[in-house]
Amino acid sequence: MSISTMIAEKRRYRQHQARTRRLPADYHTAISALERYLMYFGAITKGDTMMSMLDDLAELFEQSVADGTPIRAIVGDDPVEFAEAFLRNYSEGQWINKERERLTTAIDRVAGNDA
Repeated sequence: MSISTMIAEKRRYRQHQARTRRLPADYHTAISALERYLMYFGAITKGDTMMSMLDDLAELFEQSVADGTPIRAIVGDDPVEFAEAFLRNYSEGQWINKERERLTTAIDRVAGNDA
Protein backbone atom coordinates (compact mmCIF):
# COMPACT_ATOMS: atom_id res chain seq x y z
CA MET A 1 0.00 0.00 0.00
CA SER A 2 1.40 3.36 -0.97
CA ILE A 3 1.87 6.18 1.47
CA SER A 4 -0.58 8.36 -0.46
CA THR A 5 -3.22 5.62 -0.16
CA MET A 6 -2.60 5.32 3.57
CA ILE A 7 -2.90 9.10 4.00
CA ALA A 8 -6.11 9.17 1.98
CA GLU A 9 -7.62 6.36 4.07
CA LYS A 10 -6.61 8.07 7.29
CA ARG A 11 -8.19 11.32 6.08
CA ARG A 12 -11.36 9.48 5.10
CA TYR A 13 -11.52 7.85 8.54
CA ARG A 14 -11.13 11.19 10.29
CA GLN A 15 -13.94 12.62 8.14
CA HIS A 16 -16.06 9.65 9.12
CA GLN A 17 -15.34 10.25 12.80
CA ALA A 18 -16.34 13.90 12.43
CA ARG A 19 -19.63 12.81 10.84
CA THR A 20 -20.50 10.47 13.68
CA ARG A 21 -19.54 13.03 16.35
CA ARG A 22 -22.23 15.33 14.91
CA LEU A 23 -24.93 12.76 15.65
CA PRO A 24 -27.06 13.21 18.78
CA ALA A 25 -25.37 11.70 21.83
CA ASP A 26 -27.43 8.48 22.00
CA TYR A 27 -26.97 7.81 18.28
CA HIS A 28 -23.26 8.55 18.55
CA THR A 29 -22.93 6.10 21.44
CA ALA A 30 -24.84 3.43 19.50
CA ILE A 31 -22.85 3.84 16.29
CA SER A 32 -19.57 3.85 18.22
CA ALA A 33 -20.52 0.55 19.89
CA LEU A 34 -21.50 -0.94 16.53
CA GLU A 35 -18.26 0.23 14.91
CA ARG A 36 -16.19 -1.30 17.68
CA TYR A 37 -17.97 -4.63 17.30
CA LEU A 38 -17.70 -4.55 13.51
CA MET A 39 -13.98 -3.81 13.64
CA TYR A 40 -13.26 -6.65 16.08
CA PHE A 41 -15.72 -9.23 14.82
CA GLY A 42 -15.44 -8.36 11.14
CA ALA A 43 -11.66 -8.36 10.93
CA ILE A 44 -11.76 -6.49 7.64
CA THR A 45 -8.28 -6.02 6.27
CA LYS A 46 -9.10 -3.94 3.20
CA GLY A 47 -9.16 -0.27 4.14
CA ASP A 48 -11.49 0.75 1.33
CA THR A 49 -13.98 -1.98 2.29
CA MET A 50 -13.83 -0.93 5.95
CA MET A 51 -14.41 2.70 5.06
CA SER A 52 -17.31 1.86 2.74
CA MET A 53 -18.90 -0.10 5.56
CA LEU A 54 -18.39 2.68 8.11
CA ASP A 55 -19.65 5.34 5.69
CA ASP A 56 -22.76 3.28 4.95
CA LEU A 57 -23.39 2.84 8.67
CA ALA A 58 -22.97 6.57 9.25
CA GLU A 59 -25.37 7.32 6.41
CA LEU A 60 -27.94 4.92 7.91
CA PHE A 61 -27.68 6.66 11.28
CA GLU A 62 -27.74 10.17 9.80
CA GLN A 63 -30.86 9.34 7.80
CA SER A 64 -32.45 7.76 10.86
CA VAL A 65 -31.81 10.91 12.88
CA ALA A 66 -33.29 13.04 10.09
CA ASP A 67 -36.37 10.78 9.92
CA GLY A 68 -36.74 10.58 13.71
CA THR A 69 -36.20 6.81 13.69
CA PRO A 70 -35.47 5.45 17.19
CA ILE A 71 -32.25 3.50 17.71
CA ARG A 72 -34.13 0.24 18.45
CA ALA A 73 -35.96 0.61 15.13
CA ILE A 74 -32.55 0.71 13.43
CA VAL A 75 -30.84 -2.19 15.19
CA GLY A 76 -33.85 -4.19 16.36
CA ASP A 77 -34.02 -6.21 19.55
CA ASP A 78 -30.68 -7.95 18.95
CA PRO A 79 -27.87 -5.51 18.10
CA VAL A 80 -25.44 -8.40 17.55
CA GLU A 81 -27.73 -9.93 14.92
CA PHE A 82 -28.04 -6.52 13.25
CA ALA A 83 -24.26 -6.00 13.25
CA GLU A 84 -23.52 -9.43 11.85
CA ALA A 85 -26.19 -9.10 9.14
CA PHE A 86 -24.82 -5.66 8.25
CA LEU A 87 -21.28 -7.04 8.14
CA ARG A 88 -22.23 -9.80 5.69
CA ASN A 89 -22.59 -7.09 3.04
CA TYR A 90 -18.84 -6.40 3.33
CA SER A 91 -17.42 -9.91 3.63
CA GLU A 92 -15.01 -9.52 0.68
CA GLY A 93 -12.68 -7.53 2.92
CA GLN A 94 -12.50 -10.01 5.79
CA TRP A 95 -9.23 -11.79 6.50
CA ILE A 96 -11.10 -15.05 7.08
CA ASN A 97 -11.97 -15.24 3.37
CA LYS A 98 -8.27 -15.31 2.49
CA GLU A 99 -7.73 -18.08 5.05
CA ARG A 100 -10.70 -20.06 3.72
CA GLU A 101 -9.26 -19.82 0.22
CA ARG A 102 -5.81 -20.84 1.48
CA LEU A 103 -7.28 -23.89 3.26
CA THR A 104 -9.33 -24.94 0.23
CA THR A 105 -6.34 -24.56 -2.10
CA ALA A 106 -4.09 -26.59 0.18
CA ILE A 107 -6.61 -29.42 0.50
CA ASP A 108 -7.37 -29.38 -3.23
CA ARG A 109 -3.65 -29.57 -3.97
CA VAL A 110 -2.96 -32.53 -1.73
CA ALA A 111 -6.23 -34.31 -2.46
CA GLY A 112 -5.32 -34.18 -6.15
CA ASN A 113 -2.09 -36.02 -5.33
CA ASP A 114 -3.99 -38.80 -3.51
CA ALA A 115 -6.13 -39.74 -6.49
